Amino acid sequence: MTPRSVLNRSLLAVAGLVLLGGGLLVLFAGFDVYRRHDLVPPVGWPLTTPNDVLLGSADRARWSSQGWWWWPAVIAALVLAAVLALWWLLSQVSRRRPGSLPVGGTPPQEGVELRDHALSDAIAAEAGALPGVEHAAVHITGRPAHHRTHVRLTLTPEGAPGAALADLCEGPLRTARRSTGSPHLPTEVRLHVTHHKPHRAE
Repeated sequence: MTPRSVLNRSLLAVAGLVLLGGGLLVLFAGFDVYRRHDLVPPVGWPLTTPNDVLLGSADRARWSSQGWWWWPAVIAALVLAAVLALWWLLSQVSRRRPGSLPVGGTPPQEGVELRDHALSDAIAAEAGALPGVEHAAVHITGRPAHHRTHVRLTLTPEGAPGAALADLCEGPLRTARRSTGSPHLPTEVRLHVTHHKPHRAE
């Protein structure tokens, strides 16, 4: 898993938890769950009855009297959050997938296209069967005419990185170049070694 994927999943998880918590608060208050089931919410817990509001008059008055810096700080924090959210959204949109790739051959196969998912799955299946490789993950990004292949190989403890890389280039990647008719297929390869428990000598 790439750092970008980890960041995306972490942001989605945090956003999902925040939305889930807010939704549960609203539902509990709307259906008056605490009173009907004789539950005692924590002290200061928001939205405990159907008539509660998120910001009461006392809270608004208290926060309004914090000083001249309060509202500029709140506005700056909201603007920063909006900018970060927009940056994250644009970064996802900019990472386009080619969708369909032209199929090469002699002569070229006009009108015949290969889905990027099908090609990445084929490369992953062939790469995962290479000696010394425990798992392979492949995804393709970019435009159809300028696509890029990203390969992540998880090697066994006995696997040799040099041999695995050579087998990948001579096997799955050569097949992909021949299938798409692309003599130069830009590829990024990440090699990892699987974790294993130490063996105990007796």
